[in-house]
Amino acid sequence: MLILGAMFSLAEPVLTIAAALSVQSPFTRSAQNNLDCVSTRRPLESDQGDPFTLFNVFNAWVQVKAERGRNSRKWCRCRGIEEHRLYEMANLRRQFKELLEDHGLLTGVQAVPTGDSSSRLQQRCERQALQQLKRQHEEGAGRRRKVLRLQEDLAGCSSDEERGGPGSRGASDSVDIQDVTFKLRHNLNQLQAAASLAQDLTRDQLVLLKLVLGRGLYPQLAVPDAFNSGRKDSDQIFHTQAKQGTVLHPTCVFASSPEVLHIQEQEAAGCEGSRDDKDKMSSKHQLLTFVSLLETNKPYLVNCVRIPALQSLLLFSRSLDTNGDCSRLVADSWLELKLTDSESAVQLLAASLRLRTHWEDALDQQLSHQAWRQRQRQEEEEEEEEEEEKTLSVSHQEVAALSKELLQFMATKVPYSLRRLTSLEAQNLYLGPQTITAAPSVPGLFGNFTLSPHPTKGGYIVTDFLTYNCLTSDTDLYSDCLRTFWTCPYCGLHLPLTPLERIAHENTCSEVPRDNATGAEEAPAPLQKASALQRPYHCETCHKDFLFTPTEVLRHRRQHM
Repeated sequence: MLILGAMFSLAEPVLTIAAALSVQSPFTRSAQNNLDCVSTRRPLESDQGDPFTLFNVFNAWVQVKAERGRNSRKWCRCRGIEEHRLYEMANLRRQFKELLEDHGLLTGVQAVPTGDSSSRLQQRCERQALQQLKRQHEEGAGRRRKVLRLQEDLAGCSSDEERGGPGSRGASDSVDIQDVTFKLRHNLNQLQAAASLAQDLTRDQLVLLKLVLGRGLYPQLAVPDAFNSGRKDSDQIFHTQAKQGTVLHPTCVFASSPEVLHIQEQEAAGCEGSRDDKDKMSSKHQLLTFVSLLETNKPYLVNCVRIPALQSLLLFSRSLDTNGDCSRLVADSWLELKLTDSESAVQLLAASLRLRTHWEDALDQQLSHQAWRQRQRQEEEEEEEEEEEKTLSVSHQEVAALSKELLQFMATKVPYSLRRLTSLEAQNLYLGPQTITAAPSVPGLFGNFTLSPHPTKGGYIVTDFLTYNCLTSDTDLYSDCLRTFWTCPYCGLHLPLTPLERIAHENTCSEVPRDNATGAEEAPAPLQKASALQRPYHCETCHKDFLFTPTEVLRHRRQHM
């Protein structure tokens, strides 16, 4: 997660989120019943998930720390936050940043200007004063009486400490040693600058940040239950691959607003007339990726973030199986995806293969470059470093091109259904070994990958995670062989082809322009039957293909008269 964040120029937000997910939740349970705390903390909540809420909390806390005269302890107590956890986040964030700096992965991060001589002198004086306060605290720590207060751990904004009442501290105990240690250990100006930049994240940066988080937390996924839309907030159920019937932790942001996880009725449509919720076709199915599963009286999902289902499974799944026309996909042998348009399914699958290859190549190249730099430093061969660095390091142009392709892929809108396979379906999922071992002739469909028969699942191995045409199907035996007339928009070839043969021809057509090798060519819209009377019709005058009824054919012919 940290390396990918540095590669995509998202090091600062990824450092904060990684540190926040490595400590216990800073939110107190008692604050859930305090309406004042809930309303005060609501502006910091993010509908993207708990990691982004923690990200907002840490950045807001840093801004409070940077402002003179503001009490960060009171600010945390008013929002039901344990400030001690935020100090732990800051310490871990510094350790993660030092690790990346030691390996040369933060070379592109802009340094905060140190200021003029007067500001540096002021900072030096402040640091000396903080060190003096710390020494005084350490000298008097053994003689101080520790008094337990009833209101010490209760969330609220009106304790005796803030009011200065009889239970307030004296002048000698007014120093917050954690605050002093924090300011001595961390550069508050750098943290404040990073927090200010984090507030200006663009939509594209947010999408890439969710991709980095999803890649780091995979395969800890949870799929919503098919009937969550009819349940109340506290009864929302989610299923993981190993545990069924899990619920959201009470401090989770989705526990108070689960409607962001539901599919809107106007955007969902039943599959082949089915009215079952599990057969809804939509382009906005979502999965929850979580940090940990806490099992107490109930199994709770902790620190969840929502991600798009189809694109995430295509990019992250460790095992991806398809049927003959790729309209049915099974990820990691427990999540089934069904797409109505097989041509769009094949295009998405081919795009995900290309993106995963580029992603892994860029990551391997970045790691090998840093390993080479470490060896060069040990051998002290600085003369050849500049020449070799140009060939090994990942250029900004390559990262920008990969980011653009990822954003285009994530913006794809294709209707599909998502459901969890039952144990019986998982047992009868694959075809098994086949007697015919010849690979299908689909040149260019999966790039330069060589297809080989799978020994146990059946079908053909495309990559180490993708197996093609290994799923059992309840459709008729001739569904994969049905052809419709199609004309190539580049070379004018007019033949009856299956969707796979059509896309294979587009990938190998000699007339396709090769100027934009990285961008995906837009294929013509697939022909879909809207009526049983419609038949494929090729007009010899305008050289176009249509699906027309006999009446529509006559109308079209009259237009050319």
